[in-house]
Amino acid sequence: MQVTVNGVATDVAEDTSVAALVAERGGRHDRIAVARNGDVVPRSGWAATRLAPGDDLEILAPTAGG
Repeated sequence: MQVTVNGVATDVAEDTSVAALVAERGGRHDRIAVARNGDVVPRSGWAATRLAPGDDLEILAPTAGG
């Protein structure tokens, strides 16, 4: 199925969870925030939150710089 991740159309398997998507993309989970269709998904809900066709996700990580 197709979802949008950070503005890019992305194919994911049916029944993919937010946790699986974050793990697939790498990075430190303790430094990532996820919004699905404009709503923040609490980290405690990542495993239970299944993606649906057409979902719009933003995966955000802090960066340092000046």
